[in-house]
Amino acid sequence: MLKNKENLGMKIIIYVVCVFLAIISIIPFWLMIVNATRSTTEIQQHAISLIPSGYMMSNLKILLGKSFNPAVGFMNSLIISVGATALAVYFSSLTAYAQVAYNWKLKNAFFSFIMIVMMIPAQVTMIGFYQMVYKIHMTNNLAMLIFPAIASPTMVFFMRQYLQPTLSMEIVQSARIDGAKEFMIFNRIVLPIMKPAIATQAIFSFVASWNNLFTPLVLLTDQKRYTMPIMVSLLKGDIYKTEYGSVYMGLTLTVLPLIIVYLLLSKYIIAGVALGGVKG
Repeated sequence: MLKNKENLGMKIIIYVVCVFLAIISIIPFWLMIVNATRSTTEIQQHAISLIPSGYMMSNLKILLGKSFNPAVGFMNSLIISVGATALAVYFSSLTAYAQVAYNWKLKNAFFSFIMIVMMIPAQVTMIGFYQMVYKIHMTNNLAMLIFPAIASPTMVFFMRQYLQPTLSMEIVQSARIDGAKEFMIFNRIVLPIMKPAIATQAIFSFVASWNNLFTPLVLLTDQKRYTMPIMVSLLKGDIYKTEYGSVYMGLTLTVLPLIIVYLLLSKYIIAGVALGGVKG
């Protein structure tokens, strides 16, 4: 009886802590949404408020009245993020599969090279990358923000670490005996096994690509190619007055797709955690 009471008390403490952490995590997003409904004067007078105001449509009109079109920025960001995420996840998974399923002469050297590339900041290679893009006349092409995602060393490392204890080579050998080609084995057998890892990395890749400001700011000069982060950053560039309400409205519109992507893929992450717990 005493043991049951102790377990009940421990569960209550755990639930209270989890609820507290959830509230702390949600508050910044709620404040952002609330500020998107408030005027600049209200935000300047009272920086923090949990109660929405009535200036949402006014802030939206100010946002739409700028020299750029947020709908175009939203679509550009969506194209770049979806394309970069799809390429990064697929080709990183394919590279990780090659590292785990095959034995070849330079296998360990190749993995060491991947580890070295992981340690190089992207900003270091930006000058050379910009010069290459400029010489081939593709500075305002969204493809230059999508195709480089094929080489994602951090994702390759994560996928390899996930695949090593998960993939059963007996299944692969059986498929080969049955006459299945290597790409068919990868697409129909390996990818479904990697769903939890793919969902996790897809979220990280989509968020990183969607929030990326540095690379698009360097490569894109045409307003028709601007992404949402660029447009939101330009909202604070008014010399005379910064419309904070419209800034928060732009931030809210920028964050919404990230929340949707997380909600769509979170079940796969939970399934992966549960699977790991059962194996442990």
